[in-house]
Amino acid sequence: MDTPTSHHTGLALAQAALETILVGKTECVRLALCCALAGGHLLLEDVPGVGKTTLAYGLHAVLGLTFTRLQFTADLLPADVIGVSIFDPEARGFSFHKGPVFTELLLADEINRATPKTQSALLEALAEGQVTVDGVPHRLPQPFFVVATQNPHQQIGTFALPESQMDRFLMRLTLGYPDRAAERQILAGGDRQAMARQQPALLTGTDLLALRARVRAVRCSEALLDYIQDLLAASRAWPDWGSGFSPRAGLALRDAARAYAVLEGRDYVLPEDAQAVAVAVLAHRLPTADAEREVRRLLEAVAVP
Repeated sequence: MDTPTSHHTGLALAQAALETILVGKTECVRLALCCALAGGHLLLEDVPGVGKTTLAYGLHAVLGLTFTRLQFTADLLPADVIGVSIFDPEARGFSFHKGPVFTELLLADEINRATPKTQSALLEALAEGQVTVDGVPHRLPQPFFVVATQNPHQQIGTFALPESQMDRFLMRLTLGYPDRAAERQILAGGDRQAMARQQPALLTGTDLLALRARVRAVRCSEALLDYIQDLLAASRAWPDWGSGFSPRAGLALRDAARAYAVLEGRDYVLPEDAQAVAVAVLAHRLPTADAEREVRRLLEAVAVP
């Protein structure tokens, strides 16, 4: 029988397996799992070759989800993402042929190499878990989890994601280069992406849905909600930040903090949980230079209840 204890054991095993695949990136692994538990979507932004795709394959493997990888390119069309209606002569009508988005875990690889029109095809899926074709809504599988990768904007052939789409990702992570010891382990070992492909499932889609329900039941005290509101209010008064963070950003911070608490084995949220996820949740919603540093400054400036 599945129990909270068995789910927590599965989570611990999943985290350990991912840390073996993605060497030296313990906190990134933890936050990626946190994003999946919170029911959000994950954006991985970094230079090529640091493990973004490997992390996506690893998440697919340990979570036991159906998986589709879609390579975004400049000539990709919206129908290539969501699907298309095709006329069926025998039925004398149109039938909908599902696109790659109809999966439990979608790897949207190099998402910012597609045009804004194609990028926007994912907006409804990210926000509502469905797509609409010819006025007819089509529900996506549950759980539904998008892991998107993007290259730095200064690279040739990229189209910046609009702020509305960035806001639909619960978290943005930057993996960065490994330290010397981790890099030596990578150089001396085998193909990390092959390791991810061969990793047996440690959870299932049903387990993930149960864990998401458990996350939603995690208690947030009035003091914790006061703290999140204080962060939002301070951001709106922060010099050179424009309008600051929206209520949606506050909900995202609350949900991610709940998921982090579950990873810690608790059924209540501490301010430290919100602080642990704040940069990953908030920085990409801030249209300023060095947004991660700015979020850290905000955390230092707002008193913890």
